[in-house]
Amino acid sequence: MTDDDLTAVRVDQFLAHPPAKVWRALTEPELIAQWLMPGDFRLAVGHRYTMHAPALPATGFSGTISAEVLAFKPEEMLRIGWRDAAPDAASGADWTITWTLQAEGHGTRLFLVHEGFDPDHPLQQQARKIMAVGWRTRTMSRLIALLDHL
Repeated sequence: MTDDDLTAVRVDQFLAHPPAKVWRALTEPELIAQWLMPGDFRLAVGHRYTMHAPALPATGFSGTISAEVLAFKPEEMLRIGWRDAAPDAASGADWTITWTLQAEGHGTRLFLVHEGFDPDHPLQQQARKIMAVGWRTRTMSRLIALLDHL
């Protein structure tokens, strides 16, 4: 997968689990905490919540994410808005993350699009590079491990 699009991270991952099971991992707070990060997520458009991750000083990221559920279609799509919660955040993070699920055989094809990176903002481009690796390796590995044990 190439990183030609400076405004987004795109991930295409096959999961050997049915869409209903993957949907649970994407939408149940206690499961989200196990593979992504803890937060007070609730599946309702307009619901705002906070998540915490390690700060990334090299990207200007404070470590606190203000998130909002923007849209969803059960077992098919979930769209979340992500912003750096720090009022003076150097990262300028104001992103949208969309998860799309498609049944494929006995499993699910999961597409992730993390978009809104400013191609002219050096800190956001550094964040995009770090997050591209993180989404494709660490985060997907953790999601797969969780699904394997559900």
